[in-house]
Amino acid sequence: MSTGNDYAIGIDIGGTNTVFGIVDHRGDILYRGAISTRKHDEIEPYLEELFQALQPAMDQVGGISNIKGIGIGAPNGNFYKGTIEYAPNLKWKGIVPLVDLVTAKFGLPAALTNDANAAAVGEMMYGAARGMKDFIMITLGTGVGSGIVANGQLIYGHDGFAGELGHTIIVPDGRLHEGTGAYGSLEVYASATGVALTAIEFLEQHKSEDSLLRNYAKEEIDSRIVFDCAMQGDAIAKEVYAFTGKILGQALANFVMFSSPEAIILFGGMTKAGDLILSPTREHMEKNLLPIFQNKVKLLFSELKEADAAILGASALVWEMK
Repeated sequence: MSTGNDYAIGIDIGGTNTVFGIVDHRGDILYRGAISTRKHDEIEPYLEELFQALQPAMDQVGGISNIKGIGIGAPNGNFYKGTIEYAPNLKWKGIVPLVDLVTAKFGLPAALTNDANAAAVGEMMYGAARGMKDFIMITLGTGVGSGIVANGQLIYGHDGFAGELGHTIIVPDGRLHEGTGAYGSLEVYASATGVALTAIEFLEQHKSEDSLLRNYAKEEIDSRIVFDCAMQGDAIAKEVYAFTGKILGQALANFVMFSSPEAIILFGGMTKAGDLILSPTREHMEKNLLPIFQNKVKLLFSELKEADAAILGASALVWEMK
């Protein structure tokens, strides 16, 4: 028989999809689901769809009285204020008072953090970062997120927005990020979106070179197609990953020299490329480190399922509620 407050809801709002789950105290995800993040231009109909999608799960665990609260990971999520603020990869612009809206909709207390911070907490509790007090989580998906843990604590900064490593400028005066207006940020190269853009650029630069990628219209090319072509031995597709790994490795070298982590953990859809992305990333990270940092930092893939780390990390916010 339930004693009440036995479960937490964890929600991860990504640029493309929102995944959610109901989690118990042991970190077991009892129910998983997903909806599209991009379907609704306004936050209210999105929350209504999310509520309807979660209703069967809440009923399954005995109703809302058995749920302590809701933890949410979201791009540009402000832990202190409970707001999403100017997220470039989301349709809802400006400042969105998400915690207040979720609390009103569900009738449950809620807490919010950056989506990559949530993934970092999940990895620290249940994955490759177990036992680590200093590590950086890099999420490679539609965008590039990051969560920085130092001395066992997430780094939030004075305003709640510390750790936006994906928006650091790694190629001065480089490619335009249409969401932010910045030129040369890491996200516009090392994300799934960036891989597709690089593939299109390389096809233009090597017009005389055959490639499986030429079987697709420019607007069809995405990171999955680039990966499939690379796995079939396509030279241009493989070069896309070599270039992406170089940019990512250079950026990671900067991050290592900033916080001297025990490990950098790569998480998200891009990691499915395996050594295609890991090998050049490691090579260029080590190449750009000062000798005192070389060969000290582990470069690891997440040990958790892609959806699980963010759900678990978000749900962990609930257990910390008073």
